[in-house]
Amino acid sequence: MAKGDDALARKRNRVRRKRLRSSENAVSARVAAIIASKRRRKSGKRRGCEGMCFSLPTPDDPFNERHGKKSKVDEPTDDTDAAAAVVKDGNPRKKDANTKKQPQARAGAKAKSKAIRERATETEEGGVDFDRPSKFLVVCLNAIRDAVAPEDGGGSSSIHGAGDWGVELWMCCSAPAPSDVLDTSGASATLEQTAWLVSTACDIVARKERLGMVVSCPFLLYIVPSQEKAAQVRSICKPLKSLGIHSVSLHPGASIEHQIAGLKSCEPEFLIATPERLLELVSSKVIDISSVSMLVIDGLRCFMDLNVTDKIYSIRDAISSSPQITIFTDPSDKNVATMARNLLHGRITKLSVNDSVSSRSAFITQHVHLCPLEKQKTLKVKEILEQILKSHAKKISKVLLVAENDKKAQNLSSSLKLETCTVTDDTHGNSFTMCSSVGLMNVLVKDQETIAMTDIGEFEIVLIVDLPPSVDEYSEILTVVARHVIGGEVHSIFCNTDAPLVKPLAEVLAKCGQVVPEFFKHLELEPS
Repeated sequence: MAKGDDALARKRNRVRRKRLRSSENAVSARVAAIIASKRRRKSGKRRGCEGMCFSLPTPDDPFNERHGKKSKVDEPTDDTDAAAAVVKDGNPRKKDANTKKQPQARAGAKAKSKAIRERATETEEGGVDFDRPSKFLVVCLNAIRDAVAPEDGGGSSSIHGAGDWGVELWMCCSAPAPSDVLDTSGASATLEQTAWLVSTACDIVARKERLGMVVSCPFLLYIVPSQEKAAQVRSICKPLKSLGIHSVSLHPGASIEHQIAGLKSCEPEFLIATPERLLELVSSKVIDISSVSMLVIDGLRCFMDLNVTDKIYSIRDAISSSPQITIFTDPSDKNVATMARNLLHGRITKLSVNDSVSSRSAFITQHVHLCPLEKQKTLKVKEILEQILKSHAKKISKVLLVAENDKKAQNLSSSLKLETCTVTDDTHGNSFTMCSSVGLMNVLVKDQETIAMTDIGEFEIVLIVDLPPSVDEYSEILTVVARHVIGGEVHSIFCNTDAPLVKPLAEVLAKCGQVVPEFFKHLELEPS
């Protein structure tokens, strides 16, 4: 039986209503294309020829199928052009539409262009950028802050306040060649420092997993002196479980059977342990720490007071790899420096969240030499350099001489010819090398005006020929010298014209635990 006109009309109306309910077909083809373009623009997937990013056809690509991108056969051969192409096409970061095109780098910067190209390749392949902390690190910090805030009444908001220290720590740990860290802020790590440390470890684990690298378990080994400290660190790591980072605490406060069962139930990325319980489990072959990537020793001075330094050395020897080591310690004891040297063998970076001069100048020895007359300074400098050569025998030392102005720096550089040493001048500036039968010394002469452009942290020894008019400038030099070695020396020559600096300089020496010269006491007694 044929359908009537009413049935056919109802059927056509259903089809029309269905078509109208479809967002793509409810409008014309032109309006639908505009809607689709807007969606792509909001999602960050717009085409190269849309919006403000125009790409014109070229003879090599007349139909604009590449959207302005270079093909592999058209890759530039020059290092500088290749770097510019990578930065333009391979950088995953969004650029503002109004951003001007950056000029090309100089043709001579081949090393820099190569580094940019390699970094861009890593970022393009794995989404990893080692120039700055990732968003995941901030997520970890926020998780710790939100979990700890109810316990301390909201005082944990200062976790982000230690940002400068935390970023420096992240740079040391996340670099392609990680640097060991020696923190001299206090006897042990604070809550903020621990939060930054474990968040940095989380960030490194996430980056390695994104690159398809195998992450060893445990990745982080956190050594603590007591059960109370282990519980504190464990409470900071616990909020990271929801982000896929598991942590286990090993201490004498719990039965060893319970801890063995916990280790068998999961493979923790973070391990917080006291030395005694950790070595007991390692000797029983319950856990393997040979592949640990990060080692933290929280409170080196406390371990020395507990007479467990031999256990710390045993833990370090049980790690067959070359882990990145972070040590928190109080620098007041000289024996701490000796033990730190035995544990840290590579390049180190000294950090401190404390702004005090005594904390930032930890392990730096200060010497003040008396030279009454200005014209005798050159002879005094020669004498001090000879003493440095003898005290650092069989070693290459880097020495920085600081003069008052450029003229004095040039005169000092030209007149330094020791009788027992051979001096080789450098044509590139006021720098030279001193050779003797006992050692080698690389000397650089700078004036106080241009010293800000010099990386003082690379020098182990600094000789201040002309004291600055303010003791604050002296403290600035003192707090940044020898940042990458345990130890360092700051020598200064004191003349009669520097008498106003006697009292403030003596205070700095006393705060840093240095010996105040006897002639300072006589100068303080003399009437001005």
